Amino acid sequence: MTRSDSDRLETMRPNPAWDADSYPEVVEALSQEGLVFKVWGGDWCKDCRARLPDFGAALDAAGVPDSRVEHYPVEKEDDGSKVGPKVEEYDIELIPTVVVERDGDELARFVEKEETPIAVYLAERLSSSTVEADD
Repeated sequence: MTRSDSDRLETMRPNPAWDADSYPEVVEALSQEGLVFKVWGGDWCKDCRARLPDFGAALDAAGVPDSRVEHYPVEKEDDGSKVGPKVEEYDIELIPTVVVERDGDELARFVEKEETPIAVYLAERLSSSTVEADD
């Protein structure tokens, strides 16, 4: 799926200060073959501006190609609800939200209220789902 620059979240631009060497397990978990990262956010959103650049850097360090990162820019209505591509389909209420899928199956989901950094949170869930799948 080719996206124009207007469909991309500027907040996903990798943070150059993020240190991949400090997170080898995260980089390994995110680099698994076949993972698709669906990212809902808004460049206007302070939580997205604070959290997505490190996640973008982690995906970059893991060598995840752009073709496996789907950006879904979201706007906020006056009542606080979110509108944008696939918001209803994926039940998006808070941003940033990141859903990780493989072959159309959801493996992990990060929602804004989590305290853990996005990449660490998802890597922990992806590592545990890999262990469970191996049992």
